[in-house]
Amino acid sequence: MKIKNTTTRRKFLNQLAGSLPALGILPLILHSRTSYSQTSNPLKIGIIGSGRIGGSVGLRWAEAGHEIFFSSRNPDQLEDLVAAGGPKCQAGFPQQAAEFGEVILVAVPYAATPQIGRDYGQLMQGKIVIDCGNPYVQRDGEMAEEALRRGTGVASAEYLPGVRLVRAFNALSWREVQNEAHREGELIAIPLAGDDQEAVAVATQLVIDSGFDPVAVGGLDRAREFDQGTDVYVKGMTAREMRAALNL
Repeated sequence: MKIKNTTTRRKFLNQLAGSLPALGILPLILHSRTSYSQTSNPLKIGIIGSGRIGGSVGLRWAEAGHEIFFSSRNPDQLEDLVAAGGPKCQAGFPQQAAEFGEVILVAVPYAATPQIGRDYGQLMQGKIVIDCGNPYVQRDGEMAEEALRRGTGVASAEYLPGVRLVRAFNALSWREVQNEAHREGELIAIPLAGDDQEAVAVATQLVIDSGFDPVAVGGLDRAREFDQGTDVYVKGMTAREMRAALNL
């Protein structure tokens, strides 16, 4: 769907307001076509879980020029998200996203992560997988308590074996993705961790493309330093502040 002028486009977006309140996506969509620098290395990115954070980050990547495959168990509900993202976006089922992506963003409730590994792990073998799920004991039960005890980077690596895993995009809110990307002055920092240096480099560029400032923390064992509940989790820190807080 092409929207030919600003007035028509805004009318279209206003019509979406009733269809996306749960996702909270509309405020981002209203600002999503701002002219930002286009990536010099467009990637095919599959998103497994296209809710608040998956949808928000996916739209930021789309405006940077990446090809995005949003997915959910009910892809017919993603039509408005795809329309907002533009011609390089499409939607389907998680299996299709896992097949499509050179890079995969896993953005599901953390308790679903083991099932993602079982269902789609073979399709993601050797691919860069960015995991942004956060374990919450009150929602995810005992497995969340165990993941936080061990560190989510270590736990996720076991749930998603054989992928080039990076922990990133978990320590900021979807509202910050909507409202603070590409802001003036010092950008909000996004910490990331991984054992595969090439994967970390790609994820670092994707953080930049989304409008934030990457802070490489170390290997997956250090991802626990920005797990939910830590001093840097969803604090809106700049890179300078985050490096100081993490003694980097």
